[in-house]
Amino acid sequence: MTTASNLILATALSATFALLALPASAAPAGKEKCFGIAKAGQNDCADANGVHACAGQAKKDNLTTEWKYVAKGACEKEGGKLTATK
Repeated sequence: MTTASNLILATALSATFALLALPASAAPAGKEKCFGIAKAGQNDCADANGVHACAGQAKKDNLTTEWKYVAKGACEKEGGKLTATK
Protein backbone atom coordinates (compact mmCIF):
# COMPACT_ATOMS: atom_id res chain seq x y z
CA MET A 1 0.00 0.00 0.00
CA THR A 2 1.15 3.52 -0.71
CA THR A 3 1.50 6.20 1.89
CA ALA A 4 -1.56 8.00 0.49
CA SER A 5 -3.62 4.80 0.71
CA ASN A 6 -2.51 4.26 4.30
CA LEU A 7 -3.46 7.84 5.17
CA ILE A 8 -6.92 7.47 3.60
CA LEU A 9 -7.51 4.18 5.39
CA ALA A 10 -6.36 5.60 8.73
CA THR A 11 -8.60 8.64 8.30
CA ALA A 12 -11.63 6.50 7.44
CA LEU A 13 -11.06 4.22 10.42
CA SER A 14 -10.61 7.18 12.76
CA ALA A 15 -13.86 8.73 11.56
CA THR A 16 -15.71 5.43 11.98
CA PHE A 17 -14.46 4.93 15.52
CA ALA A 18 -15.30 8.54 16.42
CA LEU A 19 -18.89 8.04 15.24
CA LEU A 20 -19.19 4.78 17.17
CA ALA A 21 -18.10 6.55 20.35
CA LEU A 22 -21.05 8.96 20.21
CA PRO A 23 -24.17 8.02 22.17
CA ALA A 24 -27.00 7.04 19.84
CA SER A 25 -29.32 9.63 21.33
CA ALA A 26 -26.86 12.53 21.27
CA ALA A 27 -28.49 15.62 19.79
CA PRO A 28 -26.42 18.33 18.17
CA ALA A 29 -25.57 21.19 20.52
CA GLY A 30 -28.56 23.42 21.15
CA LYS A 31 -31.04 20.99 19.58
CA GLU A 32 -33.66 18.54 20.84
CA LYS A 33 -35.71 15.76 19.25
CA CYS A 34 -39.23 16.89 18.47
CA PHE A 35 -41.86 14.27 17.71
CA GLY A 36 -44.94 14.89 15.59
CA ILE A 37 -43.74 17.79 13.44
CA ALA A 38 -41.72 16.10 10.68
CA LYS A 39 -43.21 16.27 7.21
CA ALA A 40 -43.22 13.16 5.00
CA GLY A 41 -39.67 12.41 3.92
CA GLN A 42 -38.18 15.04 6.24
CA ASN A 43 -37.64 13.11 9.50
CA ASP A 44 -34.12 13.15 10.95
CA CYS A 45 -33.74 9.48 11.86
CA ALA A 46 -35.40 6.21 12.84
CA ASP A 47 -39.09 5.93 13.70
CA ALA A 48 -39.69 5.44 17.44
CA ASN A 49 -41.63 2.21 16.74
CA GLY A 50 -38.88 0.71 14.58
CA VAL A 51 -40.84 0.99 11.33
CA HIS A 52 -37.65 2.21 9.63
CA ALA A 53 -34.13 3.13 10.67
CA CYS A 54 -33.20 6.05 8.45
CA ALA A 55 -33.75 9.74 7.91
CA GLY A 56 -36.11 10.79 5.16
CA GLN A 57 -38.36 7.74 5.35
CA ALA A 58 -41.44 9.18 7.10
CA LYS A 59 -44.46 8.24 4.99
CA LYS A 60 -46.91 10.89 6.28
CA ASP A 61 -46.76 14.36 7.79
CA ASN A 62 -46.71 14.85 11.56
CA LEU A 63 -46.65 11.21 12.71
CA THR A 64 -46.18 11.10 16.47
CA THR A 65 -43.40 8.49 16.16
CA GLU A 66 -41.35 10.51 13.65
CA TRP A 67 -39.04 13.25 14.80
CA LYS A 68 -36.65 15.94 13.69
CA TYR A 69 -34.19 18.17 15.50
CA VAL A 70 -35.30 21.67 16.45
CA ALA A 71 -33.74 24.39 18.58
CA LYS A 72 -33.99 23.67 22.31
CA GLY A 73 -37.24 25.04 23.66
CA ALA A 74 -38.92 25.29 20.24
CA CYS A 75 -40.55 21.85 20.03
CA GLU A 76 -43.75 22.44 21.94
CA LYS A 77 -44.08 25.94 20.44
CA GLU A 78 -44.14 24.24 17.02
CA GLY A 79 -46.87 21.82 18.17
CA GLY A 80 -44.61 18.84 18.83
CA LYS A 81 -43.78 16.70 21.84
CA LEU A 82 -40.43 15.80 23.40
CA THR A 83 -41.38 12.11 23.61
CA ALA A 84 -42.96 9.78 21.08
CA THR A 85 -46.50 8.55 21.48
CA LYS A 86 -47.48 5.07 20.37
